[in-house]
Amino acid sequence: MINEQLLNPKSIVVIGGSNDVHKPGGAVLRNLIEGNFSGALYVTNLKEPEVQGIRSFRDPAELPEVDLAIIAIAAKFIPETVEILANTKSTRAFIILSAGFSEESKEGKILEQKVVDIINCVHGVLIGPNCIGVLTPNYQGVFTKPIPKLDPKGCDFVSGSGATACFIMEAGIPRGITFSSVFSVGNSAQMGVEEVLKYLDETFDPDKSSKIKLVYIENISKPELLLKHSASLIKKGCKIAAVKAGTSEAGSRAASSHTGALASPDIAVDALFRKAGIVRCYGREDMISVASVFMNHELKGNNMAIITHAGGPAVMLTDTLSDDGINVPFIDDPASKELLAQLNPGASIANPIDILATGTAEQLGIIIDYVEQKFDKIDGMTVIFGSPGLQDVFEPYRVLDQKMKLSKKPIFPVLPSVMTAHEEIADFISKDHVFFPDEVVFGNALCRVYKTPPPFMEVPELPEIDHNLIRSVIDHAKNDYLSPLEIQQLLDACGIPRVKEAIIKTREEAIVVSGQFDFPLVMKVIGPVHKSDVGGVALNITGKEAVMQEFDRMIRIKDTTGILIQSMHSGIELFIGAKFEEKFGHMILCGLGGIFIEVIKDVSAGLIPIGKEEALTMIQHLKGYKIIKGVRGQQGVNEEKLAEIIMRLSALLKSAPEIMELDFNPLLGKGDDILVVDSRINIHRV
Repeated sequence: MINEQLLNPKSIVVIGGSNDVHKPGGAVLRNLIEGNFSGALYVTNLKEPEVQGIRSFRDPAELPEVDLAIIAIAAKFIPETVEILANTKSTRAFIILSAGFSEESKEGKILEQKVVDIINCVHGVLIGPNCIGVLTPNYQGVFTKPIPKLDPKGCDFVSGSGATACFIMEAGIPRGITFSSVFSVGNSAQMGVEEVLKYLDETFDPDKSSKIKLVYIENISKPELLLKHSASLIKKGCKIAAVKAGTSEAGSRAASSHTGALASPDIAVDALFRKAGIVRCYGREDMISVASVFMNHELKGNNMAIITHAGGPAVMLTDTLSDDGINVPFIDDPASKELLAQLNPGASIANPIDILATGTAEQLGIIIDYVEQKFDKIDGMTVIFGSPGLQDVFEPYRVLDQKMKLSKKPIFPVLPSVMTAHEEIADFISKDHVFFPDEVVFGNALCRVYKTPPPFMEVPELPEIDHNLIRSVIDHAKNDYLSPLEIQQLLDACGIPRVKEAIIKTREEAIVVSGQFDFPLVMKVIGPVHKSDVGGVALNITGKEAVMQEFDRMIRIKDTTGILIQSMHSGIELFIGAKFEEKFGHMILCGLGGIFIEVIKDVSAGLIPIGKEEALTMIQHLKGYKIIKGVRGQQGVNEEKLAEIIMRLSALLKSAPEIMELDFNPLLGKGDDILVVDSRINIHRV
């Protein structure tokens, strides 16, 4: 647990402090001195009696008691040093900047664990090793630049990469982003991103704590901890943006199911972030744009006014917003003519509201007032205002500053002239504002923030299922694909609707069983994994003679052990699958079946347990959602019924965690009728 000695130390020692500020030990000491650390500051250095004006100790054993040790010496010397500090100097907080641990070798990992064990024995806290350090309002414990302005209203920033943390701050500071604290966790030997978020959650004070959290993470080692405390923070009024790097997989694996091929660990990250309410970002500039959206008033509706003196950027922003769910509606209000009369000839108030290059600061203020006070259907506004270099824009930006501080509707400033209006922008952000240099990047960030749902219920209510029957089937099954009969039993036990079907193994059974079904029929081989590839599926069978012909043909297909007969149905092809993902648990995917799953791979994912609200969100996030709703006279699918099947599958996976992969592909849906037509379930016990 992060402690007071780390956050607000009364004394700090830099182990390996140096007069050379180009070395980590010298740079971190310089930053501590320049940051006016108010407590006692000590240094150890084997050769120098004084380092940067501070008395140096040759041996850590000579030090007085000290709260926090920032260590910048060779890895092999660190365990002994930490033991002296922890056991004889009452040191309870450690920041290890040095590399040479688990990131390099097995020997380094053993060394790292020794350090962790020593610190754990005294209930201390470790940040690192292999990190840039920690920034709090109390001290600048990093060896890098930049050192951002620390503001309680700024962002808490937690990063698994020190260099990336620097680059993100470099991108954010010129845009007006401020920071409340920065934690670079490096190897996360004891404290990782998840533990820092846990601390920020458990100590959150709505009156004092930052409400914006930025996260850069490369390895999610504790998904449940991340989910729990991220969701908790967001429910308390915080906003979280995160970059998860390392999303690609080297090569591909042979998968026996659509779910196995589609359900990568990165899709599990998407599902985790959506469940927690985290806005996922895909790079440094993207994260800074999302953070800048966070630092403005929240957009509570989806109708945006665009105010501009430049037509091109307004058109590009309109396209970006409109394509992703935020409207730029035509403004036709009784007050429109009144507003137009106060603008220059040629101006337009249709939306985008174009005041032309000749528009004045006063006119900009008038327009903002009209949008704020008289255009009730507008929920927020974007002001795009740059400079061609003919005159300065201090006055328009002064008006923008005043209106942003008074307006109840959010105003997002897009200021593209980062070179021509450099001084004006610097003046604008000095008044506690952020800005966006690019309208399309801004639009994408705003849409993602707006569309990210709040956290879902931690323990949703799931449908009742026959747990005893499910366990009986699973407990008696082998580690392999379940038989059609076993699958039928599981689906019936959890109330998932399926087509009527029967298994035949002889010609005589084919004649008898086919008479119990209404034609047309479907016949499928049992045994081969990919039925279609071996000619093991026959559709639209209309009579008993055709049944016999298909039976004789199919039974000779290699690996076939039987034939499945089903009644034939029509409807929209759907897909639902599930996969166990290490660390994350079971993940459910849903989408459209047929070509949509084969080629377009239009799927949405969620981590169990999945309640009704989350299931509906998964369905509504599909690109093909309009097909499910019904288009061009085609009957759609009852999405409530589809959501219930997802919930029932969630309950099945909770009851039968041995299920490793599962496919319902396709399901056929028409109105309220949704039936599983083909299914595959693989189980594995450890």
